[in-house]
Amino acid sequence: MKALSSMVIIIFFAIFATHCNAENIKKDKSVEEGSKMSFEIKKADDEWRKVLSPEEFHVLREKGTEKPHSGEYNLHFEDGVYSCKACGNILFDSDTKFESHCGWPSFSDIKDTSAIKLITDKSYGMVRTEVVCGRCGGHLGHVFDDGPNPTGLRYCINSVSIDFKSTNKDNDGKK
Repeated sequence: MKALSSMVIIIFFAIFATHCNAENIKKDKSVEEGSKMSFEIKKADDEWRKVLSPEEFHVLREKGTEKPHSGEYNLHFEDGVYSCKACGNILFDSDTKFESHCGWPSFSDIKDTSAIKLITDKSYGMVRTEVVCGRCGGHLGHVFDDGPNPTGLRYCINSVSIDFKSTNKDNDGKK
């Protein structure tokens, strides 16, 4: 009985913490309801299926997620930029990537304010803030308020939803 009551208390605090996180991020006026958004790039599902793999389609168009610690960019720390896999929109700079130990690539800031849009996500009995591409609306992941300074944010992003372009110099010294 004691174990059951302890479990109930733990679950309560987990739900409360998730709710508080969403409420703190929601104070940002850029968080919207998904049904009110429009995007520059609009394609039907059959068009997206022609340019995305089944896994990419599941994450980007059906709001899926990849397994933690499985993504190509989780422990990737080369200099460069990360863009939307669906449309090429530049989203994050490697300077803002950090190891959060959560199992997904994490960034503390976005490249440009128009790069993403934030949507209130009430799925799975939680209240979170979903991160979508500002150009095509592709699901990227979620943002939480437990990141490093100066932003205090952790953009938790699926590797399968992003591409990487290196800015390291090649053998000719060019970028």
